[in-house]
Amino acid sequence: MEKKILTYCDLGFIDFKDSWDLQKEIFSKRVAGEVEDYLLLLEHPNTYTLGKTAHRENLKGSEDYLRENQISVYDIDRGGDITYHGPGQIVGYPIIDLNNWFKDTHKYLRALEEVIIKTCSEYGLNCDRNLKHTGVWIGDKKIAAIGIKVSRWITMHGFAFNVNTDLNLFNGIIPCGIQDKSVTSLSKELNSEISIQKVKDNLLNNFSNVFNYNKVITKRGEEVIQTSFTTTF
Repeated sequence: MEKKILTYCDLGFIDFKDSWDLQKEIFSKRVAGEVEDYLLLLEHPNTYTLGKTAHRENLKGSEDYLRENQISVYDIDRGGDITYHGPGQIVGYPIIDLNNWFKDTHKYLRALEEVIIKTCSEYGLNCDRNLKHTGVWIGDKKIAAIGIKVSRWITMHGFAFNVNTDLNLFNGIIPCGIQDKSVTSLSKELNSEISIQKVKDNLLNNFSNVFNYNKVITKRGEEVIQTSFTTTF
């Protein structure tokens, strides 16, 4: 039986635009069949991103607010409204071919939620889905946002999981355009700082299990960035 292979890369702390360019490069190589499926895990500096259906009025922060908090703003090509990325939040970008899994974007979204739910359960937290809103929730508090792009059944963008996130920086937006809900983080729920590396390890394991990979190849961030923009993999 042919192995289903996932290439995993921890990019550490990386600018949003750099990671977006890298996603697009890997996506093109995946379409061409030059690489296997990828999972990128990373953290961004303070950033607000607005998806294709975002309402600009959900960006509440003034130019002064953005400057004082060193927040970059990007209009991007994922689905969904506005969200925040920053230090202490683990962002996951799967670039995978759904032709080799299920050609079903709804099922894919639910599977991403399941990865987060399983990871939270390892810390004793009971998370669930919300019937109206994508993401992972603890009651009316969102702990992980999800926004994706799927083209030719290959995915981009993904999830943002609040671990040790500064939740105050969500005050500059209406997160995901939802006014009657709030946000939370793993550290807030557990009242303790959490190891980012341990959470990444758990996410990789749960992602591999949920999406049925039986072989994981790990590449260093420097290797992926260098080879992506200089030559083929």
